[in-house]
Amino acid sequence: MRLGPAAETAVRQGHPWVYADRIKEQNRIGSAGELAVIYDRRDQFLALGLYDPDSPIGLRILHVGKPVTVTPDWWRDRLRTARERRRGLFDEQTTGYRWIHGENDGWPGLVLDRYEQTVVLKLYSTVWLSRLPELVPMLFAEFHPDRLILRLSRNIQEAAAKADLGDGFEAIAHPSGAGNVRFVPATSDPIVIFKESGLRFEAEVVQGQKTGFYLDQRENRRLVETHAAGRDVLNAFSFSGGFSVYSARGGARSVTDLDISSHALGSAGRNVALNQNSVQIVGCPHESVQADCFEWLAAGPRREFDLIILDPPSMARREHERAGAIQAYGKLAASGIGRLRPGGILLSASCSAHVTDAEFFGAVRDAARKSGRRHSELRITRHAADHPATFPEAWYLKAIYLQF
Repeated sequence: MRLGPAAETAVRQGHPWVYADRIKEQNRIGSAGELAVIYDRRDQFLALGLYDPDSPIGLRILHVGKPVTVTPDWWRDRLRTARERRRGLFDEQTTGYRWIHGENDGWPGLVLDRYEQTVVLKLYSTVWLSRLPELVPMLFAEFHPDRLILRLSRNIQEAAAKADLGDGFEAIAHPSGAGNVRFVPATSDPIVIFKESGLRFEAEVVQGQKTGFYLDQRENRRLVETHAAGRDVLNAFSFSGGFSVYSARGGARSVTDLDISSHALGSAGRNVALNQNSVQIVGCPHESVQADCFEWLAAGPRREFDLIILDPPSMARREHERAGAIQAYGKLAASGIGRLRPGGILLSASCSAHVTDAEFFGAVRDAARKSGRRHSELRITRHAADHPATFPEAWYLKAIYLQF
């Protein structure tokens, strides 16, 4: 392959994507997952990537620099490098975390999460489908899980079905060598109980959101625990109640989960029940409210809290949704601020990659200013160490703490 000048420069600078319309020429039609070699304008080797004809991202970069020979050992070294990056981050009190974070670990379009002795492999591109017979035995050999669950993003499920693969399938593999693997519909328990900071949570690994749990908010959950003592806590968009369980252990006076999904609230209740060995959690009143969070915060029963967590799903999955998302973040923050008692803390988070840090923080700060209440900014947080971000589009997670 050869690229246009701008794309060539971007690849040379480390960007992991080449859009299909930036491919200037290629010597033949390729198939999904085939290795593609990029030559620069001087006919020198530039990079190596996985060809992706099914996506606007036509090439996903694996390597830039000097030529390399791609062998099974080359792939194994990349697995070990990703694992080494996490060395020392977690102890036996945390058994749920990310081993591979896609492009940021040199594995474009691929995520690998650990939940106790189960690993969940999530694919976001068809480039990996043909490589599973080679890849999965390597994952078993390197990470030694009891089982491996395959999760597929919606955009590749149709292509995967043609290869007799489905979302939530389980791998049957032996670490002895490539090709010795098959996938079947998962027959084992779809729920895995794992530990995070000594707390127990359930992960819905077969059908749940993401890979079964929102591992990327771990550091914010830990911070919330340090602010929770003696406070009435509202966890809006609570999902499975992670922030609530941490708040209760941190000494909260009460915890309220607010979510539109009864399934999510049920999971939150089960996570509270999993931690009845904690005196603080047992002694903390826990309430569930099923309602639209925007509507309840703006016009629901008149209740006030001392700590409010606003952690909504992505509000801008596409670029054209960005302006509306920024406005929604401001509206949400304003509603939350209106329910804070004096001295209360607001945590507002965004997982929308299309909304920049400046746009999100600006919307929340503007809402705080317009409230007319005196406030201070406690801190800003971004990605956890096991979710590194190495290029602009990867910076999706951001959060801001304000005290009023």
